[in-house]
Amino acid sequence: MNKIHLLNPRLANQIAAGEVVERPSSVIKELLENSLDAGATRLDIDVEAGGIKLMRVRDNGSGIAEQDLPLALSRHATSKIRELDDLEAVATLGFRGEALASISSVARLTLTSNIEDQRAGWQVVAEGRDMDTQLSPAPHPRGTTVEVRDLFFNTPARRKFLRTEKTEYNHLEEVVKRQALSRFDVAFSLRHNQRAVYNWPAGTGRLEQERRVAQVCGPAFMEHALHVDIERDGLRLWGWVALPSFSRSQADLQHFYVNGRAIRDRLVGHAVRQAYQDVLYHGRHPAFVLYLEVDPASVDVNVHPTKHEVRFRDNRRVHGFIFSSLHHVLAQVKPGDRLGDTGAAEESLLNPTSPPLEGAAIGEFSQSSMSLAQAHAPAPIGGYQPRPYTSPGASQVAEQMRHYGTLHQPGSSESVSLATAPEDDIPPLGFAIAQLKNIYILAENAQGLIIVDMHAAHERITYERMKAAYAQGSIQSQPLLVPESVAVSQKEADYAEQYPETFANLGFEIQRAGPESLVVRQVPALLNRAPVAQLVRDVLSDLIEHGTSERIQERINELLSSMACHGSVRANRRLTIPEMNALLRDMEATERSGQCNHGRPTWALQSLDELDKLFMRGQ
Repeated sequence: MNKIHLLNPRLANQIAAGEVVERPSSVIKELLENSLDAGATRLDIDVEAGGIKLMRVRDNGSGIAEQDLPLALSRHATSKIRELDDLEAVATLGFRGEALASISSVARLTLTSNIEDQRAGWQVVAEGRDMDTQLSPAPHPRGTTVEVRDLFFNTPARRKFLRTEKTEYNHLEEVVKRQALSRFDVAFSLRHNQRAVYNWPAGTGRLEQERRVAQVCGPAFMEHALHVDIERDGLRLWGWVALPSFSRSQADLQHFYVNGRAIRDRLVGHAVRQAYQDVLYHGRHPAFVLYLEVDPASVDVNVHPTKHEVRFRDNRRVHGFIFSSLHHVLAQVKPGDRLGDTGAAEESLLNPTSPPLEGAAIGEFSQSSMSLAQAHAPAPIGGYQPRPYTSPGASQVAEQMRHYGTLHQPGSSESVSLATAPEDDIPPLGFAIAQLKNIYILAENAQGLIIVDMHAAHERITYERMKAAYAQGSIQSQPLLVPESVAVSQKEADYAEQYPETFANLGFEIQRAGPESLVVRQVPALLNRAPVAQLVRDVLSDLIEHGTSERIQERINELLSSMACHGSVRANRRLTIPEMNALLRDMEATERSGQCNHGRPTWALQSLDELDKLFMRGQ
C-alpha cells in the first residue's frame, strides 16, 4: 500500500476546482455572484469562443484593497464569514472562499481592482502552475475586473470534456439570464466575440421588471403571466406565473429564487406541481419566475458545492405556503381576467385573503352578473343539467350533490346579442350565437368570436361544484369490516405514529401494530375500494420527503373528476341559445374554468383583428 502524503497546493486546488468549475458557465456564475456581493450596480460580461478562450467580468462594486488581492486567490479566503455562527444566516451569494483559487488553478487569471479611497488600482496575476501571484499597479476605476483566459489549459483531461463553442456559450448565456432575473436593480451587458448580445438597464419599477422578464423569458411569457405578491407569517412570494394554457413540453422556463439565490429544489418543485396539477395537461410543465423571501436563519444554503440546492428548517411550512399561494392565484383566474379586465384581477391576486365571488364555487353569480342575466333571460331552464351519477362508496355525498348540477340560471327562448346589450354590460364570454356540430358553442363578445368546448367547460363547472359540496361535508370516513395490515419500514411506522392528525384529517384511522407494521381501521368513504396499503405508503413517502401530503385529496379529486365527466353534458347534444348562455355565465363565475379536469383548454378567442387578417381586410 502507498504511503500517506500531503497533496501539493496546486493539485489540491485542481481537485477542488472539479467541484466548482465544470465549464465556462460555472466560472461566470462565481464571478457574477462575487460582483453582486460587492454591491455592484452594473456588470459588463465579455466572452470569446463560448468562454473557453476568454471570460471578462467588470463591475463597479466596492473593490479589493492592494494587500488583499494576493489573499483573494488563496483557498478558503473570504470576507463574508468569520466564524461558524455566520453560517447560520448567510446573506451573501458566495461565502466558501474557493472560487477564485479554483479558477486560477485551471486557467490564466488576472484580477484588477480599485477601492473608493485610492486613485490607482492594483493587479494580481496567477497562472495555474505553481499558484504564484504577481502584484503590480494598474489603472482601473472603482470596482473590479476579473479576466480568465484559456480555461483548462493545464488540465487536458478536463478540457476534452468541453463541448462546442455554441453549446458552451448557450450554457453561459443561461447563467447570465438567471443572474439578470435575480437583481432588477443591477444593469447587465453581455458581449460574445466582440458582438453585443444583451444590454439590460437597471430598474426597480414594476414596468422595468416586466420588461426585463419579457426580454429574458420572451414576450409570450409575459402576455400569459399573472403577477403574484403574497406575504404571510414572515414569508413573501412574488413574481410571475404563467397561465396553464402557456404550459411547456420541457421544464425549461422555471426560475425560482430564495433570497436572491437561483435554486433548483425538489421541495419547491413539488409544491409548484401540486398547485398546477388540477389545471395542467398531462406531461406538460408550468412556466414561472418566482422569488421567495425568508429569514436567512431559516434556510441553509451550505448543502451543495454549487449552492443550487437549499434546505429549509421548516419544510412543511414553506411547502404549504408556496402551494396555497399559487393554488389560490390560479383558482382566481376567470375569463374576464384573461380578456382584458386585468386591473381587478391583479388586485385580487395581490390580496389573497380577499374572498372569492359570492357563491362562485357552487355556480352562483355575483350581483352584477345576476342582474345582467335577469335582464336578458327571464325564464328558467329545465333541460340543462347533468344526469345523476353515483358510485359504490359515494352514498355519503350523493345526497348533498343530488341537485348540484342544475344550472339555476334564468333563461329565455329569445337569442341575446351584443346589439341589444349596453357596452358596459357585455359579459367577458359574450352571448351565444350558434352551436357548431353539437360540440362547440360560438359566442360573440366585445373582442370578437369566442369558441367554447361545451363538454370540457361543463365538466370543469360540475367538478368544482362537486369539490365544494364534498368539502362542506368534510371527508367522511367508513370503518373497515376487516382491518387491513400494512407492512412498512420502521421509519415509515415512526412517521405514522408521529403524525396521527394528518391521517385523521384525511379520513384514516391508523394504529401501529409493531415495529414495522400498521393497522388501518378506517378509510375515506369515497376510497373504500382503493388500494389502501399503497395509499398509506404513498402518504408516508410524501411526509418523509416534503413534510406534508396531498395524496388522499388527489385520489378523491380523481374520483370526483371521473364522476363530473360522466355527469356533464356530452358532445353531440343540441343546446338552446338560453342554455348556451347559461353555460357561459357559469364559466365566468367558476374557478379554473379555463381548463377542464384533464388540463385541456375549454375556450378560445378569435379577435376581430385576427379575423380581419385571415380575410385580408384592410390590406
